Amino acid sequence: MTTEPAVTDKEETPETLELPVLPRWDTVVYPGVIAQLLVRSERSLRALEHAMAHDRQIVVVSRKNAPPEEVTLKTLYRIGTVATVGRLLRMPDGFTQVWLQGDRRVRVLSLRRRGSFLAVNTKPIQEKEQQAQEVGIEARMRETLALFEKCSNLSEQVPQEAYIMAMNASGPGHLADLIASSLNLSLQQRQEVLEVLDPLTRLDRVTALVAKELDLLELQSKIHTQVQEEVDRSQREYFLREQLRAIQKELGQVDPLTRAANELRERADKAGMPEAVLEKVQEELDRLAGMPPGNPEVTVARNYLDWLVNLPWSTQTEDQLNISDAAKILDKNHHGLRKVKERILEYMAVRKLAQDRLRSPILCFVGPPGVGKTSLGKSIAEALGRKFVRVSLGGIRDEAEIRGHRRTYIGALPGRIIQTMRTAGTSNPVFMLDEIDKVGTDFRGDPSSALLEVLDPEQNHAFSDHFLEVPYDLSKVLFVTTANVLDPILPALRDRMEVIELPGYTEEEKLEIAKRFIVTRQVKEHGLTEEQLRFSPKAIRRLIREYTREAGVRNLERELGSICRKVAKRVAEGQSTPS
Repeated sequence: MTTEPAVTDKEETPETLELPVLPRWDTVVYPGVIAQLLVRSERSLRALEHAMAHDRQIVVVSRKNAPPEEVTLKTLYRIGTVATVGRLLRMPDGFTQVWLQGDRRVRVLSLRRRGSFLAVNTKPIQEKEQQAQEVGIEARMRETLALFEKCSNLSEQVPQEAYIMAMNASGPGHLADLIASSLNLSLQQRQEVLEVLDPLTRLDRVTALVAKELDLLELQSKIHTQVQEEVDRSQREYFLREQLRAIQKELGQVDPLTRAANELRERADKAGMPEAVLEKVQEELDRLAGMPPGNPEVTVARNYLDWLVNLPWSTQTEDQLNISDAAKILDKNHHGLRKVKERILEYMAVRKLAQDRLRSPILCFVGPPGVGKTSLGKSIAEALGRKFVRVSLGGIRDEAEIRGHRRTYIGALPGRIIQTMRTAGTSNPVFMLDEIDKVGTDFRGDPSSALLEVLDPEQNHAFSDHFLEVPYDLSKVLFVTTANVLDPILPALRDRMEVIELPGYTEEEKLEIAKRFIVTRQVKEHGLTEEQLRFSPKAIRRLIREYTREAGVRNLERELGSICRKVAKRVAEGQSTPS
């Protein structure tokens, strides 16, 4: 079916009409639609007053730019709407509310100033409205109305009255104008609809806009529904949980499992865990809350959560970075060992200047037995003001001793690293791995390879324990390892450590150590006093030369202890004690 052009600038309407103009940069007024506008511009108010004083006719034209730019013919769109001014209502805030009834489209030909307002010379545009009773036109109108009804149901910005007015539209053009005035469109989109002069083409354009708006509204409604369901579920769970807690408290029948879950939840909130770990804990707590009390998984879940919440995630001891005090502590506890002491003081100095930017070194003390490697670790912790923890690696052959077991095993536990960190109670202790050269290897795995991640500053910020299944930060720990020889240590592991060799003591050093440390300790441990037993330097030197042959001082301490026991026996028998 063919239709005649709807727009005709024919000879029967050649006349032009000059009317006051109301430029708008925020809206478009359509023919057959009632519009409610706010006006503040003095020039626009004068134009409205002139229209009220004459035939109430005014031309509403959209502007291409926003105020305060001057209104010229180039800044106005060329298609506008002649409207009838209904009433004016002045508001207390300085605005004037005006009601307009759109009448017909006009083409703007020229613009001129008339006193205190602007007027435009316009030429009417004659539209030929198709009959809505035609089958094809009626089908298209029904399709558009169906889409618009869905929009009005989904959008709060489209009132139900707009759909009722659209149902009573006289034709496709009028229907398109009514719907376009109600949709959430930009000024450019509204003007494009106004400038489509063929009613059917305009209806098709508006139908496409309605379909697009409907897609957006449906997606928005879906997202809103999902969010609301999630919020409602959380609120419902919280309400029911609080209600259940109140009922149990009132009856004095608090479920032990519920009490334990609540305690774990409170401790988890205070533990300072990373976000990912906290999410894991919350997930496990929700699983625990949903388990029946007799379920064997309850014990496994509670044990796992207990380990997570009791680990020191953010608890730290503050470093004592006074270099002179640290040097005094090291000298008080150890004689000699100049290279080791100097390295510790260097670390403290750099730590004081660089603070958290410094990666903790991995120190390895290598030397013969009895030279004080283990006790030196305790002195380092005392000098830094940190906790000291120790793990002996001698004879370890199972990789699970380092990384722990999976939770699927009965009686599974974390590895020794995580267990010792829990014992330390802080995330930055001095951690001694003793006898690292005595680690073995068999069919249960290679513990030395498992230690590669622990003793690598590039990796230990996210140490993975099989039991925890979440990364744990070991980067703040000061690891100190000890070994008698370097050869048995895995080359890759040896490369990650800073090796400091502790040679055996000379005779003079042994004599000084015995006088300053060993004698005083042995006499006191055996219940003796200095009046009852004293060792001369000559006697100690003879013990060193004739009774001990070693790099360290363990045998020397053993021989001094033997003498102390014999003297203690005489004192206990009431005999006199030779000095």
